[in-house]
Order: sequence, then structure tokens, then C-alpha cells
Amino acid sequence: MQYRNFGKLNWKVSEIGYGMWGMAGWSGGEDKETEMALDRSVELGCNFFDTAYAYGAGKSENILANLLKRQSGKRLYTATKIPPKNHEWPSIKGSSIQDVFPAQHIIDYTERSLKNLGVETIDLQQFHVWEDAWSNEDEWKLAIEKLKKEGKIQGIGISVNRWEPNNCINTLHTGLIESIQVIYNIFDQNPEDQLFPLCKKLDVGVIARVPFDEGSLTGLMTYETTFPANDWRSTYFVPENLISSVDHANALKPLVPEGMDLPEMALRFILSNPDVGTIIPGMRKIKHVESNSATSDGQGLSKELVEE
Repeated sequence: MQYRNFGKLNWKVSEIGYGMWGMAGWSGGEDKETEMALDRSVELGCNFFDTAYAYGAGKSENILANLLKRQSGKRLYTATKIPPKNHEWPSIKGSSIQDVFPAQHIIDYTERSLKNLGVETIDLQQFHVWEDAWSNEDEWKLAIEKLKKEGKIQGIGISVNRWEPNNCINTLHTGLIESIQVIYNIFDQNPEDQLFPLCKKLDVGVIARVPFDEGSLTGLMTYETTFPANDWRSTYFVPENLISSVDHANALKPLVPEGMDLPEMALRFILSNPDVGTIIPGMRKIKHVESNSATSDGQGLSKELVEE
């Protein structure tokens, strides 16, 4: 496993982190298998784990707490997220921060996450949605100042809404944000235009989420793929989106280098960008932990292939 400096927080984080949404919001996971996969990731050098209160109303945080206990001798970084008070994902333009992230709500949910995680301080607390119009509001600023002063959080970040990588630019200029979590993959390269250059300038850590485009970049989906009704992907991959996603994945397959598969190429594409601090693929099976971790070997894709 290779490690990168995570912005102004100056952490050395594993290039392959662990996204824990699937621990509570997707179908097909078994708790024992989940534990084994998490432990294997630590064995292979993973030290960054991203969860959220909203992932099963604390269930995913509880799973991470158990990992921290089992791996108490290792330095593992915990990242979680505060849910919006109005339960709107993504946030709605024009919404008031008093309706989404009032100061007491930020504090209360940080306290809940501290309890769920079984820790005295959260390494990285993040806003689960964001509107850049809130950049000059005092509500969130006063809350994070209080939480940092009390030692309950070390860093504060923003999880940027899907397809809105620039909906945080003014907030970054406040100098109060230590990390940005954003969708970045072969199919969504928009963060390269404005967000990544600014993060580099301001020394803000970048977390790349959804590296496989919710599964289409694994190359395993077909036009007939379906998901259970209680699986979030059933609402994302409606017929129109499914057909388009499979079409795009099929168009990539001829570009996959010999000895590599599409998921590996998808991760190596992201790792080829030095602006990214860590990637957080969702992993519930040991074989996925091992294959994903193996991409962190210092070997990205060729410049020619990245351009293609």
C-alpha cells in the first residue's frame, strides 16, 4: 500500500481507503464477512475509513467501532458525516442552513457519532450535503469551532453533492475546510476543472468517492441487471441510466491493457491523478479488498491511456 499526504491535516493516508456505505444501505452484505473484509484491509495497509450516521442510522459507525477495537494497535483514521436536519439528499438550492445544519444539530450528531464510534475524537467530521451559499453563515462556523476547541473533531470536510463539484468553491476560500469528498471516476472527471486545482492551492485533502460509478465501472453489469427494491441502486439504475451506463462501460473494455481488468483500470485512472488523497471504494468481500488494495503499488496508467 502506498500513502499520500492528506492536505493541511498532514496525515499519511492509504491510497485505497474504505467506503462503508454498503455496510448498511446495500443488499448482499453479511456481518461476519464484513468484519473479515475490514480486518483484511487493515492487514493490507488501509488506514482510512469513511462512514456516516445516515448509513443505517449509526449501524455503519458501530461496525467501524468494532473494527477500531479489534485493531486497537493500528492508527486508523475515522471519517463520518452529519446528516441534513431536513433529510434532503442532495440539498435543495435556496434552502436555509438553519433548516439543514443549525449549530445545535451539528453538535448533537457529532455527539451521536462519537458514541457510535466509541472514540473521544473524530478525525474527520463532514457535512453530508452542501450548498455554497452557506459559505458565510455563522451557524456551521461556530459549531465546528466549538467542537474543535473541545477536541471532539480534528478536521472538518464537505461531501459535495453528486454532479456539483463546484458547489463548495466559496466555502473552501474561508480556509476552514480541511477536506473535500467528491465523485470522481472515468465517467465523471469534472472535478479536474476547478475543484482539484483549488484544493491543491489551499492544501485541502481530496477523497474520491464512487470510483466504480455505483458498479457500472466493474464491467459486470448487463442490460438485464436488476437490484432488490431495498437496494439504493434500484433507484439509481433506472432503465435509461442502466442502458447508458452499460453502453459506456462496454466502450471502455477495448482500452483495458493486457493483464488488467476494468475495475483495476478504473482505480488506476484515479490513482494517476496526484491531486487525489485517497479513494474510498465500497468493499464487503475479501477478494475485492485484495484486488482493490493491489492497485496501490505506485504504478498508475500511462499518460496516453489516461488521455484516451
